Amino acid sequence: MGEFRTRFAPSPTGHMHVGNLRTALYAYLLAKSNGGSFILRIEDTDQERLVDGAMDVIYNTLRETNLLWDEGPDIGGKFGPYVQSERFALYKKYSEHLIESGHAYYCFCDRERLDEIRLLRKSAGGVAKYDGYCRDLSARQVAEKLGSGIPYVIRQKMPETGQTTFADEVFGLVTVENDTLDDQILIKADGMPTYNFANVVDDHLMQITHVIRGSEYLSSTPKYNLLYDAFGWEIPKYIHCSPVMRNSHEKLSKRRGDASFEDLVAQGYLKEAILNYIALLGWSPKSEQEIFSLENLKQEFSISGISKSPAIFDIKKLNFINSHYIKSLKPDEFYAKGLPFIRMSVKNEEVDTKLIASLLQTRTEFLGDIPAQVDFIDELPDYDCELFVSKKMKTSRESSREILTNVLPLFQATKDYSVQGLHDMLMAYITGHELKNGFVLWPIRVALSGKEFTPGGAIEIASILGKEEGIKRIQMGIKMLSS
Repeated sequence: MGEFRTRFAPSPTGHMHVGNLRTALYAYLLAKSNGGSFILRIEDTDQERLVDGAMDVIYNTLRETNLLWDEGPDIGGKFGPYVQSERFALYKKYSEHLIESGHAYYCFCDRERLDEIRLLRKSAGGVAKYDGYCRDLSARQVAEKLGSGIPYVIRQKMPETGQTTFADEVFGLVTVENDTLDDQILIKADGMPTYNFANVVDDHLMQITHVIRGSEYLSSTPKYNLLYDAFGWEIPKYIHCSPVMRNSHEKLSKRRGDASFEDLVAQGYLKEAILNYIALLGWSPKSEQEIFSLENLKQEFSISGISKSPAIFDIKKLNFINSHYIKSLKPDEFYAKGLPFIRMSVKNEEVDTKLIASLLQTRTEFLGDIPAQVDFIDELPDYDCELFVSKKMKTSRESSREILTNVLPLFQATKDYSVQGLHDMLMAYITGHELKNGFVLWPIRVALSGKEFTPGGAIEIASILGKEEGIKRIQMGIKMLSS
């Protein structure tokens, strides 16, 4: 085999869902790990399903994830055009070639008759497929109908006996009975090719050597191979990937609220982490390693690691991988990415957002975590006095009230509200009274935040809030504990 040539051939029908992106990633990795070419082709034959702006989503997603194509609609290549609707004449020519060779035929059945056939077969418990009514029309009958302007489609003439077997790199040999295959439509009544026909013609003409797609196309592959045989073309290698599931019974679905790539980015997942996680949805590396850059993946990826089993989309695993990437960011990088999420809750322009970010980086799994972690800064939330009671810190309501009462004058008197200044002040109090750190800092933290868990402790929170707000909140805590 010569150069590896793979393709990603999405339809511009909306968002880039996880399964689509995984197909693109695997096709890219297979090509690049073998020194080959990755081709982007747009399959827009189903004109009714096209969505405005979906082409931009495809381009932007692939660029943002660095899955850059070697040939495609925008950059061209020697096998263009790379948009199916611009290849219209090609499909008609090849379908007519199949008619001449006896592998396809004109079908003039109207919608009413087709619906009737479907209902009859369904009620009889049979396979809902075309009954072949127009398969054996004479040349004269066909010419008369064409001359009369009767609408038609072009159908593939399937063998009615025997079996068709093909090899898949993941699932091995797959065999189907030919009498179960429908005489599928190749050219629709509007003259547009179906996906099943156009992708065979395009894959051959673009010299695609490896086709990576979802396992839902396994049952269609014998039809594709019969087309390859009819043309006398070499059949590419197939790699069918099992679906990505939301649970053991349901596939991921945008309609059910499952996130697209855009959604995950908007929720605060890093693009590199998303790609890393998606690579592991149905593929296993040879080692126990889980963190992979795109360059690492190019070196490690192999077809042998692709599983037959469906992959479950595990948000906890994504969070784990994303938290690794967040922790690996330089502080300035995290600040730039995290600031928009900080500002979702913190509108006060006076607070030190860089200090907030420095506290958040090691405590954030995904950026969407941030608003809820800092929502106490602008306004103290309602909270229960029971928060002051901690078995671990050995605090009670009474001890907490005493501590807050004792430290309030210290907060009022100090002029240095930096983290270091507040640290020195409180450590002097703790040491001087021979107390445990947590025994003192826990009630201060609760009074300042109204929360059990916060980014940073009492000292950092006090510095962020500033003197006036900090004192006000400590006084509020004392009042609540005294009532």
